[in-house]
Amino acid sequence: MAVPFRKTSKTKKRLRRTHFKLQVPGMVACPNCGELKISHRICKECGQYKGKEVISK
Repeated sequence: MAVPFRKTSKTKKRLRRTHFKLQVPGMVACPNCGELKISHRICKECGQYKGKEVISK
């Protein structure tokens, strides 16, 4: 079985892990009420999506 010839340095390990991070979801303002919501989702405050009432609040 193959094993590493040398120990991976802290720098190499951290450079490899620079892409492992949390991302903030794309937030947009609701055109109806102005609250921030995730894009392409129903607004949790007013219950509308694309100008149509999906959930009655």
